[in-house]
Amino acid sequence: MTAKELKDKSIELRRKTLEIIYNAKAGHTGGSLSIMDILNVLYNRIMNVSPENFNDANRDRYIQSKGHSVEALYTVLADRGFFPEEDLMTLCQYQSPYIGHPTKGVNGMEQNTGGLGHGLPICCGNALAAKKDNSGVKVYTVLGDGEMAEGSNWEAMMFAAHYKLDNLCAILDYNKLQITGSNAEVMGLEPVAKKLEAFGWAVKEVDGHDYDALIETFESLPFEEGKPSFVIAHTVKGKGVSFMENNIKWHHGVPSAEQMEMAREELLIKEEV
Repeated sequence: MTAKELKDKSIELRRKTLEIIYNAKAGHTGGSLSIMDILNVLYNRIMNVSPENFNDANRDRYIQSKGHSVEALYTVLADRGFFPEEDLMTLCQYQSPYIGHPTKGVNGMEQNTGGLGHGLPICCGNALAAKKDNSGVKVYTVLGDGEMAEGSNWEAMMFAAHYKLDNLCAILDYNKLQITGSNAEVMGLEPVAKKLEAFGWAVKEVDGHDYDALIETFESLPFEEGKPSFVIAHTVKGKGVSFMENNIKWHHGVPSAEQMEMAREELLIKEEV
């Protein structure tokens, strides 16, 4: 897909994500909207993974460490054809496999995640196995910025650098807000780029909603031979719906009927532009 096609697709995907959260009366709205452009670019432009090759050992791997923003991932997977789109409307309903965190019970999901700090260590194991198999498999993960307070992530970063896992790409959804406040208030992360570089990673910063920049960044992987790559994606929590953007109440917020109609109208206008 071109950058323009990806931009149009993201508007559609955001609308669908809001619809399933509204229907379920549950979901992590803000984070799902902030990672949507990243997932869209990965699945529709970058990664070698599809419903057709999902059982192929040589497929690329995506493991969402930021598991609570699973609604965005469900929407992207349905759009790619991993399962019927009508399944999305069973989100968080009794006996539905589409629960509030990624589970292998859903086609297209590589791992159960959601316990923060678990995804990156699992990715390290996948990347090391691919290296040992001399395969061309690339492994990707998205982490939340609040999640970076978990010590297991930094242990995994040491591991990845030590084993020279340049087939591994970690992406930080750096929207700067978490459930109880801003990162600066809860647990300061800066200077994050210098910390990552000190841990042996090659680092690039990018606007997480700029499709051209995301494409260029991901197509330049690995950033340095022999080093794992880390993308610091500066994003906006609640991106795409003005009254949700940079508003902490939408970390886990469900729109009312009136708010849902406002969001639909706003996204429809953007789609028509």
